[in-house]
Amino acid sequence: MPGPARAPQADGDLPGGWGYGQPGSIYDYIRVATFALGSDGLISQWSSRAAEFFGVPATEAVGADPVTAFVPRELWQRGRARLERILAGEEWIGTAPYRDAEGAEGLAELYAMPDTGTPGAAGATCLAVDLGRLRRIETDLAASEAVFGQTPTGFFLFDLDLRLQRVNDAFAVGMGLPRAEFEGLTPYDLFLTGEAERLSLALRKVLASGEPMLDLRFTGAVPRPVGGLAPGRGEPLREGVRRWAISLYRLNSSAGHPMGVAGQVLDVTSRHVAEREAAGVRRSLALLNEASTHIGSTLDLETTAKELLDVIVPQFCDVATVDLYSALLSGDSGPMSAAPGQGDGSGELRRVAVSSVVGGASSVLAAEGSVPVAEAGGTLCYPRRSPHARALRTGRSVVPQPGPDPLLRSTLVVPLVARDQVLGLVQLSRAIGSEPFDARDVAIAEELVARAAVCVDNARLYRREHERALILQRSLLPPGNPAATGLEIARRYLPSNNNTEVGGDWFDVIPLPGSRTALVIGDVMGRGLRAAVAMGQLRTAVRTLAMLELDPAEVLTALDEIARGLGGDTNSPGEEYELYLATCVYAVYDAVTQRCVFANAGHLPPALLGPGEPARMLDVPPGLPLGVGGEPFEEVEIELPDDAVLALYTDGLVESRKHQLDDGLRAFRTALSNGSKQLEQLCDEVLDELIPHHGEDDIALLMAKVQPLPEDAVGDWRLPSEPTSVSKARELACGWLLVRGLDELVDTTELLVSELVTNALRHGHGEIRLRLLRDRTMVCEVWDDGYAQPRQRRAQETDEGGRGLQLVSLLAERWGSRRTPNGKIVWFELTL
Repeated sequence: MPGPARAPQADGDLPGGWGYGQPGSIYDYIRVATFALGSDGLISQWSSRAAEFFGVPATEAVGADPVTAFVPRELWQRGRARLERILAGEEWIGTAPYRDAEGAEGLAELYAMPDTGTPGAAGATCLAVDLGRLRRIETDLAASEAVFGQTPTGFFLFDLDLRLQRVNDAFAVGMGLPRAEFEGLTPYDLFLTGEAERLSLALRKVLASGEPMLDLRFTGAVPRPVGGLAPGRGEPLREGVRRWAISLYRLNSSAGHPMGVAGQVLDVTSRHVAEREAAGVRRSLALLNEASTHIGSTLDLETTAKELLDVIVPQFCDVATVDLYSALLSGDSGPMSAAPGQGDGSGELRRVAVSSVVGGASSVLAAEGSVPVAEAGGTLCYPRRSPHARALRTGRSVVPQPGPDPLLRSTLVVPLVARDQVLGLVQLSRAIGSEPFDARDVAIAEELVARAAVCVDNARLYRREHERALILQRSLLPPGNPAATGLEIARRYLPSNNNTEVGGDWFDVIPLPGSRTALVIGDVMGRGLRAAVAMGQLRTAVRTLAMLELDPAEVLTALDEIARGLGGDTNSPGEEYELYLATCVYAVYDAVTQRCVFANAGHLPPALLGPGEPARMLDVPPGLPLGVGGEPFEEVEIELPDDAVLALYTDGLVESRKHQLDDGLRAFRTALSNGSKQLEQLCDEVLDELIPHHGEDDIALLMAKVQPLPEDAVGDWRLPSEPTSVSKARELACGWLLVRGLDELVDTTELLVSELVTNALRHGHGEIRLRLLRDRTMVCEVWDDGYAQPRQRRAQETDEGGRGLQLVSLLAERWGSRRTPNGKIVWFELTL
């Protein structure tokens, strides 16, 4: 006798029969709703499924009379009598039309079950079922039973645990076992280990992806005959090794939940024998064997075409040419058929390869005479009525009539077709004295050209994707030489020499308020589009963080959090987490003080070339790479002398498999020390010196040369915290502008300086500092010792204040604020 049921404690330790079911239930197939009637005959309970079923929310249904609410008026009397009998204890089953929440009409079967458990409180529980869906399920089941049981093809069903649940008679006969013995078997019970593993892998793949797998070939031995005929062949079943073609399809519930895998089996033993014979013939052709190893050794279009001709001339023919559409060679990313003339075969082609062992033989034939011969690299167009144009138009091989050339006996034109696109054509000719092309030669030529077409298309796709990746990467880098206050900038970016995948190197120059500039260089570990995309995300994040006026160490800390978030959510079950690591140096240079603050996240140290001194590496704590987390970043502040050159670089410039890193850094310092005084020329000289020894990785190089500001570019005053400082500030600012000939800015500056100094007096404390900077724009800064940052708000019509910052925002080109160790700076900028 079974013991008492106990609640399971965990998903992984459940007694038999208990647990959490797979997604999906009978409610995925039929519509069911329940509601209850009270002893007064009114609706007392209305489930959410009832609300969805009848399109009536519970707020309207509960307390309503079901007869007057759902029964037509002419049936009220009969409905009332039926309701009284139900409340008196009589069960009732009937049908009724209904309208659902979407307004669609249907027919429901109703089951009314009186409540008998509570004396004196008679009520009823009602169940409604959509008859339309129920009838469709019955029809589908009948149809599937007919197909499963009567088809001469073998069918089987595997469950989610990869165990057989059901097979039909044709499958049982084909496999040589009684039908009853298949239930619960696994692939390892049907095939030997190798084939069983292949079938298990295919079943799992179909379950996971939902994509069918067709015509999978499996070999097995029939254990013993069970009588009957082989499925679909009308022959007695013979023992021995058999060959089956199996197609797999995932079974889904109506809600889309996987239920198992269905399979169809065909005995293709005879077909397999014929295929083996054909394969033996093909293997006997040394030409095809050579082609399989020789064609496609590179991802270069022209090289692939020449490799094809090297195989077929003179082993297969005496003269051969390869013509490809010009649009394909130009890197056109659109459909090949969209180019002019390619729909009718008369589009422009370029002859990319020519090979001949017949001197003076024409290599181009047309149906109505000869076409001017095109040498390798030349372009040509075939007439619309020519066999060449017909081959391009139809994608099928053509054997033209012999042309006027007395040296050639037979010609074959085979189009290059890959992935349902015609890429060009191959023309093959045999000279006088050779056998003409027959059907077998045409088949061999089509096989050769088909292999070459795939290689050509792969080369085309590679060229296109590689160019796109390079365009993507370069588009994520700053264009030209960015301008920076007090700095001359030179930068270089060079992809690696192998040209296989793009890298994740990047740099940036970000102008900051107050004549400051952020210099950034970084390297995402890894290669490929993912590294390039991660680089773009990090570069965008750096620019955003820089605009927030954060210190370099704070920028790297926030960037580290962002890098850790690029790999996905580590707490999400079933999601593969990918670790993104990157190195980065972030530096902020102040052109007024000529001081630079550095923070480093696992990157190589910056190099500094001082005037009259050899280049040296700056002692900046390296820190951990971005994406690792757990450690704070340190800052180092260094004063840069006039004409000093600061160099930021990625590891591709100094690292190589051929030497130690220290040797590369030493060579880099030497190249800096012995280079030109001109920054652009110095950049080129450093690369010329180091690239011949490296080039194994992408290279990013960013150089900045210190250029001191003019003596009259800065005005700096300190004012006491008293009301008279407002007028004094206006006087100082206006006088400074008039001396420099900036009369057009006087009125605006006077108004805005008065507003900012007044705010500093009202909301700050301590000494007030006024600083004016002239560069490409005029910047005004007001310093105070208050830490509260100004916030612009929209003043109401009745407010007496709150419009000062609105005025600043309206009149200034831009404005903002940033923190200082002792308070804050509020600034605005005017265009000169």
